[in-house]
Parts: sequence; structure tokens; C-alpha cells
Amino acid sequence: MAQLPPLSRLALAYAPSRARADWLTLLSLDARLAGVVRQAREPILAQLRLAWWRDRLGGDPAARPPADPLLAWLTEWDQPQALGGLIDGWEALLGEAPLGVEALSEFVDGRIAAMSALAQRLQVHDDAAVTLGRRWACADLALNLRDPIERADAVALLGKADPAVRTPRPLRPLSLLAGLSERAVRRGAASALSGPGALLAAIRLGITGSSA
Repeated sequence: MAQLPPLSRLALAYAPSRARADWLTLLSLDARLAGVVRQAREPILAQLRLAWWRDRLGGDPAARPPADPLLAWLTEWDQPQALGGLIDGWEALLGEAPLGVEALSEFVDGRIAAMSALAQRLQVHDDAAVTLGRRWACADLALNLRDPIERADAVALLGKADPAVRTPRPLRPLSLLAGLSERAVRRGAASALSGPGALLAAIRLGITGSSA
């Protein structure tokens, strides 16, 4: 959990007890894949590392190195390969800048697929997972992409997304991820993810599941 971004750690705090382990697994995988892409000096090396993760999700759980807690957590999932779309999404960001809308959309679709898989595992309807998964992915891109063209495209994708919805309690962390990320985009700075205002917004999102 120490390797999670601050926003993910905050969101995890609002997961109900029965859903917390699954949320920790998904957010940890997302953070690990983000690290692969962020630290990549050569795209081909990053692609090889992402391919390793793809093989781990689709392979025999008994063959996974037990020393890695994330791989151990993934053995608890009946169908970990359902998270493979997340790997595809991160891999789409390895192209040369400026990335096109197609690559950004592939990343968004990967996040949505992961959130839908989580919703299925938690036995809740995935409407909120799809809607808020899209809004979180678009806002996260807008906050973290350096190229101004890419950022503008990410903001445009966010503007086309369906309005935010109230979330069932097992998916409540997604309300925080999407809501606080969008708040930071509106304020034009990732620094808006923290501070007293962000904390109040987080409490509202975490308790009600709605930014309204």
C-alpha cells in the first residue's frame, strides 16, 4: 500500500471491508503498470515488462513468484486475465508524443475494463464503474500528460463523457478517484488533489458517492 499514489490511498480508505482487498489489488496493479510506463527509457523494454505482467495474469497461479505480494493478491481473483485490458491501456501510452486520441481512448478503455471487472467481482452493476471509470481515466490523463496537445485531447474526452453518477458503496473509492481528479482538472493543477478543499470534497464523495 505504501507504493500507491496518495489519491489511491485516500480512495482505498473509503472501500467497505469486504471490497478493500480487491480494491487494493486493482489499484496496486494500476500503480505498478504506471511505474513501468513512467520509468521507461526505451519503449521496447517497457513493452517487455508489460508483456510479463500480461503472462502472469493469464498463466498458472502456482507459477507466480510468491515473493511479490501483488502477484499473491491476484491469485485470489477467479479471472485475473479480466484485468488485461488495463495492461493494454498503459501500453498505448508508450507511443511517440503527441499521442493521438486513439491511444488516449485505448488507455481510457483499459481503465474502464478493469473497473467493470472489479464491479463484476463485487457483484454490483457496472454502470457506475463504466461512467466513473471513464471520467477518472480522462481526468488522470489531463493531469499527468506533459504535451499540451495530449492534455487538450484528454480534457476534450472528459467533456464528452457521461455525467457523474451516484455509486454503490463497494465502488465508492471510484467516486473519489473520479471526483477529486476532475476537481483538479477544473482548477488547472494536480496540486488541487490535496489541501483542505480536497479533503472536504473527499469526505463528501466518500460518504454520499456523489459530488452533488
